[in-house]
Amino acid sequence: MTDMSIRRALQNNFLGQCPGWYKLTLLGFLILNPLVFFLVSPFLAGWLLAAEFIFTLGMALKCYPLQPGGLLALQAVFIGMTSPEQIWHEVSRNIPVITLLIFMVAGIYFMKPLLLFVLTRLLLRIRSKALLSIAFCLAAAFLSAFLDALTVIAVVIGVATGFYDIYHRYINGLDQQSQSITDEQAQTLEQFSAFLRSLLMHAGVGTALGGVMTMVGEPQNLIIAKTAGWDFASFFLRMSAVTVPIFLCGIATCILVEHVKICGYGVALPDTVRQVLEDYERKTSAERAPQERTMLWIQGVIGIWLIAALAFHLAEVGLIGLSVIILVTSFCGITEEHSIGKAFQDAMPFTALLTVFFAIVAVIIDQQLFTPLIQFVLQGSEQNQLTLFYLFNGLLSSISDNVFVGSIYINEAHQAFEQGHISQEQFELLAVAINTGTNLPSVATPNGQAAFLFLLTSALAPLIRLSYGRMVIMALPYTIVMTLVGWLCVAFALVPATELFTEWQWIALPKL
Repeated sequence: MTDMSIRRALQNNFLGQCPGWYKLTLLGFLILNPLVFFLVSPFLAGWLLAAEFIFTLGMALKCYPLQPGGLLALQAVFIGMTSPEQIWHEVSRNIPVITLLIFMVAGIYFMKPLLLFVLTRLLLRIRSKALLSIAFCLAAAFLSAFLDALTVIAVVIGVATGFYDIYHRYINGLDQQSQSITDEQAQTLEQFSAFLRSLLMHAGVGTALGGVMTMVGEPQNLIIAKTAGWDFASFFLRMSAVTVPIFLCGIATCILVEHVKICGYGVALPDTVRQVLEDYERKTSAERAPQERTMLWIQGVIGIWLIAALAFHLAEVGLIGLSVIILVTSFCGITEEHSIGKAFQDAMPFTALLTVFFAIVAVIIDQQLFTPLIQFVLQGSEQNQLTLFYLFNGLLSSISDNVFVGSIYINEAHQAFEQGHISQEQFELLAVAINTGTNLPSVATPNGQAAFLFLLTSALAPLIRLSYGRMVIMALPYTIVMTLVGWLCVAFALVPATELFTEWQWIALPKL
């Protein structure tokens, strides 16, 4: 009886609340891997491990990938697929990305009041749904070009959650005796939910449109920029041949879906809800103390410092983020340790997961898993290499994490350059194809975009009925436009634009 209890306890404790089939699947992976590695082929075992890890990323809604992915990575070290030294080498060369996640995300946490203030004003001051959608998409794109996309979408979720709670409390308070709302109120709440769904999706896509443009927009951007030896301005210019047309087409898609009212878009904010929110905002503004107003101005000035420091590359991105933490907390009176510690909670799980990414990348390098694929791609013409890298990255990024995919492909491309298989000019063009490939088609599913996954797993998603399937459908117009336009730009505009920028001496070949 005691043995049964211990077995049951172990079974329940292993991966906690995950489904039983998921636990059994992971155990099957852990049993199968060493058998394949020692008895069949290390190369095949490496590919099996990579597929299993991508599976854990795809099942992120069932279990956060850190635990199952971490177990796979630990096993890979124990059976000899890679070594701790190789993993540490990968981690060390990506310290800028790790410090970006730790310090920049925490720094922006302290600037949330300013971001909430700006987005609230946008929502209540713009009455046209189409204009409001464009405004949210533009705001998210601009912020994501300089800040972490997860932080931006977290702020947007905070605004939407606040408004939902305000109206929900209002309708519940109309009749204290009743435990339910009327049919008319339920219909209005459903319309309000549809309005918030579309606004959140526009903002989510905006983070992708802006995030692809700069080296700090997404973690994989910084990995690619550091490998290619680009600074902030060079990264923006080299990507612009693809990212600027994508941005314009993305905004055009935003206008189109709102006008045509397809895939769940086009729902306006109900007048009764607007009135409730405006009344609440007026009351809040009247009660805002001078100290709070001063904090908003301080955060605005520090925001200007952040943008300038990034644009002129005054320091590594992580150090700039640390400077934001110091400045905001100093001038806004945040001095208690536990208050500061809260800012680091959002980034640390993903930072740990990113380290697991690097462990899997170490396996891929040691087992040379991508060597045959890269050799196949490099056999084609230079133009075909660009489109194939873009498409392969896009396909993998739509079902897996784009940081993981971007890390793998930029390492393989850089290795091909070091071995003399491609020129430096071609390597840099491939870096653009890899970056845009990991960022653009990945909006197809929540698995590819961390901001989408964060939105899907938020407490707000079930309240506004934003499911996985509905998110895929709502992202579909953007997925089609961004993927196709990105492919056309990589195929036909990237090389001429890069040659033109080089001729104008806007960009130059860095020393790698």
